Amino acid sequence: MSRNDPDTIAAIATPAGIGGVGIVRLSGPRVPDIARALLGSIPPPRRARFTSFRNAAGRIVDQGLALYFPQPHSFTGEHVLELHGHGGPVVLDMLIQETLAAGARLARPGEFSERAFLNGKLDLTQAEAVADLIESASTEAARAALRSLQGVFSARVRAIGEMLTGLRVQIEAALDFPEEELDLLADQSLAAHAHTILDEVNALAAECRQGQLLRDGMTIALSGRPNAGKSSLLNLLARRDAAIVSASPGTTRDVLREPIQIDGLPLHVLDTAGLRETTDEVETEGVRRAREAMQSADRVLLVIDDSRENEGSIRTLLAELPDNVPVTLIRNKIDISGRAAGGIENAGFAVAEIALSALNGNGLNALHEHLKACMGYRPAGEGAFSARRRHLESLRRCAEQLAVVPPELAARRGELAADALRQAQQALGEITGEFTSDELLGRIFASFCIGK
Repeated sequence: MSRNDPDTIAAIATPAGIGGVGIVRLSGPRVPDIARALLGSIPPPRRARFTSFRNAAGRIVDQGLALYFPQPHSFTGEHVLELHGHGGPVVLDMLIQETLAAGARLARPGEFSERAFLNGKLDLTQAEAVADLIESASTEAARAALRSLQGVFSARVRAIGEMLTGLRVQIEAALDFPEEELDLLADQSLAAHAHTILDEVNALAAECRQGQLLRDGMTIALSGRPNAGKSSLLNLLARRDAAIVSASPGTTRDVLREPIQIDGLPLHVLDTAGLRETTDEVETEGVRRAREAMQSADRVLLVIDDSRENEGSIRTLLAELPDNVPVTLIRNKIDISGRAAGGIENAGFAVAEIALSALNGNGLNALHEHLKACMGYRPAGEGAFSARRRHLESLRRCAEQLAVVPPELAARRGELAADALRQAQQALGEITGEFTSDELLGRIFASFCIGK
């Protein structure tokens, strides 16, 4: 995976704006020469040295700390130099211009992390975790990203990869000895091994879904009949008047999107039009969009008026919701019905039920805890790892190919079983970058910030 890139790259590694300290980072083969040009000499490896940063004419541009990391003992695996100066944009621009004049070029977004991946310092999931850690919107998301950066996710992927390799060796050995092939392929332990690997892949995919929710947040759609209190619940969750609340039914016509956080965990709340039959053209379009929003959500909160709805009408509403989206039944208006606030044990329907009042906030904490649990919240010290949708897609394709193996073995089609295992292993390898196209790498690293 290593490469010899002739270019030396440079970038400002701190955010735009004014700050006490600003960092310019360089990586590549010309770093020692640039260090001599700007600093007069190469700093001692891995030791901070206070020095002056000079231009080609010898005039001081700034003063600060210089840190030098000779290859291969650096983040990128190349020579790396960091110049820690003052954090003014003009000063940093002057300094970056001097590095360019001395032979560097401006780095592309994510190019430092890309070089770390290409030079074997990080696998692809660890490189992505660098960006996830920087962009973390919550403490839990940061912890999950750090676990991925430390290699927790990669280790799980590699362990499954080794199991796949072992099974491939057994099946391909049978194909290499035709006189033994039927006996070997008939061995039930091979199919059992494939099922075991499939279970591991599915378990990892479940953990990835939780990690992806921690990273990207969860989208919840508020659904229900008109005047059930959906907009009032949105305002309660958002802690502001995000939606118009009116006694007139059909006030909400379009999908209203509101980002919120619960204990630092990101959620995207969609308030939708009330579900009912109507002749109003605009409201009809609103109901269509409501159903579309529910279909794309991670969870539907079905809001009902607890003082009015009976069991039969609730079952009718539940039947109208998408089959493939989890549902939580929100019994609203308990300030009228008199029901106790909180989660409902021994609920009457095959979904979670929470009783609350969007008017006075009773039961809101129970809803918060429920949504946190749905997102995979874990106490500090435990935890998921960060994951992305592409990881889930790779695991899906891996599982799809693994499911083919037992029936192919039962039919004595060893070549097809071996090919399915090969494709499964290739799909798995795309997660860590063992099998990854240049186009995919370009998309991944282009999403990083410049200087990382």
